[in-house]
Amino acid sequence: MHRLRFLCSRLIAALLVMTAFVSVGRASDAAMRPLRVLFFSKSANFEHSVVKRVDGQPSWAEQILGELGKKRGYEFTFTKDGSQITPEFLTKFDVLFFYTCGFFTNDVPNVDGQPPMSEAGLRAVYDAVAAGKGFVGCHSASDCLHTGEQPQVNFQTEPGRWVNHGAASHPWVRFLGGEFIRHGAQQATEIRVVSPEFPGLKALPAATRFAEEWYSLKDFAPDLHVVHLMETAGMEGLEYRRPAFPCTWARRHGKGRVFYTSLGHREDVWASEFFQTTIAAGLNWAGGRVEADVTPNLERVAPGARQLPPTPPDAK
Repeated sequence: MHRLRFLCSRLIAALLVMTAFVSVGRASDAAMRPLRVLFFSKSANFEHSVVKRVDGQPSWAEQILGELGKKRGYEFTFTKDGSQITPEFLTKFDVLFFYTCGFFTNDVPNVDGQPPMSEAGLRAVYDAVAAGKGFVGCHSASDCLHTGEQPQVNFQTEPGRWVNHGAASHPWVRFLGGEFIRHGAQQATEIRVVSPEFPGLKALPAATRFAEEWYSLKDFAPDLHVVHLMETAGMEGLEYRRPAFPCTWARRHGKGRVFYTSLGHREDVWASEFFQTTIAAGLNWAGGRVEADVTPNLERVAPGARQLPPTPPDAK
């Protein structure tokens, strides 16, 4: 009897060790294998120069990401074809990375001439992330499916841009965590890292100043974990007459992870260490390589973020 108990205890101990080993092994595999990333850059109403392909060559963004992938272990698939976005296609990827612009689910307007995504494709994106995939949105990903606007309009003069719609916002806005209002002239301003403990960002300075096309944003989701804060003091333009507000954040969507930054209009920004470090941090977290505390901090770090800029005279 004593020998039987001894053997049973040894067997249980061995099983526990094996279970722990398998768990660690799986985590290590997830961390070590390349992250499979879909970079989708469908442009409906405006095509940014950084995602424009000239003479069939990869865009500036695709070139930068290709090099970043070699350094960081990302395996990119690049497409502008919205018809490819199906539930089956999305199973190939760990992270969906969108640099889209305009109503990418409609064929009018269609400046890049690529097929739009179907409504079923859009639902597939929501469902895939809710089920555990990662999502990274860049720059004009917040200038896509606007609340209360028609695809043929999508202008920065629509009066609904200067209203916080909250729970009535378009599902895309609620999914992403915020919505583009308008931008002013390109200029330099300061970006503050308000979540330096976010994995991968410790090397960034607490504050940095550079020129960019700065988005004025609104309808921030209440569960945002703000990563970067955009300072507005001293900026030129009606769009920036407001307190500091988030320009980079993270949030949960079901079992999945959403990361967004409004940066990324200019070629020199894409080439910068600040931007590439930020994108890598977002991809690593969204793809499950690292864990992060994304406790909502919007009210603490940006208490005036919901204050909107004055409505401009040209708003209809």
